[in-house]
Amino acid sequence: MSNFKLLFSMATLLSAIRLTIPLAFGALGSTITEKSGVINLGVEGIMLMGSFAAVVGAHYSGSAFIGFLSAIVMGLLMGLIYAVLVLKFKANQSVSGIGLNILATGLTLVLNRAIWSTEGMSGPVAQVPTFSVPLLSDIPYVGRLFANQSPYLLLLIIAVLVTSWYINRTKKGLRLRAIGQNDQAAETVGIPVVRYRYWAIVVSCVLFAVGGSYLSIVQNDRFVENMVAGRGFMAIAANIFGRQTALGSLGASFIFAYAQSLRINLNLAVPDQFVQMLPYALTLLVLILIGVRDMVKKRQSRGTDLAIRQLCRMQGTN
Repeated sequence: MSNFKLLFSMATLLSAIRLTIPLAFGALGSTITEKSGVINLGVEGIMLMGSFAAVVGAHYSGSAFIGFLSAIVMGLLMGLIYAVLVLKFKANQSVSGIGLNILATGLTLVLNRAIWSTEGMSGPVAQVPTFSVPLLSDIPYVGRLFANQSPYLLLLIIAVLVTSWYINRTKKGLRLRAIGQNDQAAETVGIPVVRYRYWAIVVSCVLFAVGGSYLSIVQNDRFVENMVAGRGFMAIAANIFGRQTALGSLGASFIFAYAQSLRINLNLAVPDQFVQMLPYALTLLVLILIGVRDMVKKRQSRGTDLAIRQLCRMQGTN
């Protein structure tokens, strides 16, 4: 198959959908924390801890579902640790997030060696089974979209819709947005800012961990050293590109995943390193374009304000 046909092939689309899942969970969690006015750069580390916890749970229980629950528990624990650091002890949010990344990288290696006595890789564990939608999966060509899909995809769709509804349609969601926009004003009108931020951080970290568990008990059947491989940072970028909205983060995650899928499927006569950097280069390009657009808007806004002030002066003079 030619490279042009691969651009729009069903194989590329299905690959992009699968690659979207961990990115979207990370971006969705980042959306929640950003709405509360908190920055969490520890997405990479929490996803890594989630992937490791899922394998440990599946290893000792023999059940992938227990592995999934173990990842959720790990997300709760990491969320509480980060929330206590930045909310109770007022630690720098960026430094705390990077610290979690470093902690996760070293801790998973040490624990992996202690449990499996191997370097950088665990033993095989049970994987989450796939499912097919009756009738829809039998449709020619398009039916492949509904066949052999992971339950994580269904969970992701539900999480995105619920998050979008909660943030935009509920009183508590509107309060969360108010906290992110002006926490002092929100506290003045009686909104418990710290409580909402605790909730937002913990829920977002659970989503990060769930995204990480996809890598170890769905996409693979074991834990591998540094298996998140930059997806946490790409998730943060997807959240920014998606304008910090649930649906936008999902769409941006798909774009980045599609670039990854092209890297995997395209047969280009160029060095492999250039193909591997394609999704990351796209991420940087998107962020640069967003930054330029925001600068242009700010300049236009300043120009408008200046014109209004000059008009007011002229009217005052007359």
